[in-house]
Amino acid sequence: MKPQSITSLPPSPEVDRHSRMVKYSLAMGIRVLCIVAVLFVHGWWLLIPALGAIFLPYFAVVIANNSWFAGGADVEQPGGIVLRDPALPGAGSAQPPPPSSHGFASESRGDEPKTEA
Repeated sequence: MKPQSITSLPPSPEVDRHSRMVKYSLAMGIRVLCIVAVLFVHGWWLLIPALGAIFLPYFAVVIANNSWFAGGADVEQPGGIVLRDPALPGAGSAQPPPPSSHGFASESRGDEPKTEA
């Protein structure tokens, strides 16, 4: 396993939060310009800033919440899962308790009535 390099780590939460806030603020600034443009644009051109003012909040939230890290290599996991076969020698002699009728392993206290199925 290779050691982590400082250039392969994602940005700190503060830097990531600041980046998302800047993206969201920029989109909301464009939305305000679209709302102001609706007051001055006439005809079919009015549709463009109106749609921008309506749909920009959705796209601003999607873009701001999409925090991805484009630099560096993929993060490596320390190792895989090792499956052990209990039938192999040296795997241990402990057997799991048999499941009861309701699916849970339970211990009988002796004072419970026994029912035959």
